[in-house]
Amino acid sequence: MMKVLDFIVRSNESLNYQNNLIKVAPIDNEPLPEMLPGQFVQVLVDNSNAIFLRRPISINFVARERNEIWLLVQRVGEGTRKICESAVGQKLNLVFPLGNSFTIPQRAGSYLLVGGGVGTAPLLFLGKKLSEKGFIPQFLLGGRTGRDILQLSEFEALGSVSCTTEDGSLGEKGYVTDHSILRENRFDFIYTCGPKPMMVEVARYANATGSGCEVSLENLMACGFGACLCCVEKTTRGNRCACTEGPVFNINELTWID
Repeated sequence: MMKVLDFIVRSNESLNYQNNLIKVAPIDNEPLPEMLPGQFVQVLVDNSNAIFLRRPISINFVARERNEIWLLVQRVGEGTRKICESAVGQKLNLVFPLGNSFTIPQRAGSYLLVGGGVGTAPLLFLGKKLSEKGFIPQFLLGGRTGRDILQLSEFEALGSVSCTTEDGSLGEKGYVTDHSILRENRFDFIYTCGPKPMMVEVARYANATGSGCEVSLENLMACGFGACLCCVEKTTRGNRCACTEGPVFNINELTWID
């Protein structure tokens, strides 16, 4: 059930030159509702005369024992810059949880989670859910440099991790779709989030190898409720709003595969 709540910033850590990890908890200590990997929140940007729309941010992790939501925020404009500047103790108003979620498998198998840049954000929570099911997820994380591989130790605590960087500073040199793990292994199901060209290539790899695959779209969003139509994605069922009928789609629903 969607809620609108005031949260307090418990911590705000700069992970690199562009990304902050912000941990928030309800101000009134209200227990968090059920949230699932792939869902997102809409953050109200206060203290700005130029920003009127909330900003959509993936749910990076839910720490139940601390009643916390983790938000991995990339500074790409004035709105996200304001959010990244949030001070400990500051209030943030969230609409949450929004959107659908990744499918959690019910049987043992080989599961690969592929993320690029800040697109790794929803995969940490997904990896935790898979781990709770008794599965050992395999992560494939990519970035321009080693500094762009975020939360590496947290991912390593949940499963096996492979990395690629464009400059070769961490893991194999190249893009995630170039990594040797894709040539040497086959996977029952692949989950991916990141830049669209990367996800298209992962989807084509999954289709060619007979792997199931879900992608989390990062389409431009405004309202978060399907009213503004900013985030429309062409699917096999016609145009669909990524904020309400996504952001997670099975690749069989999309028109990416030739």
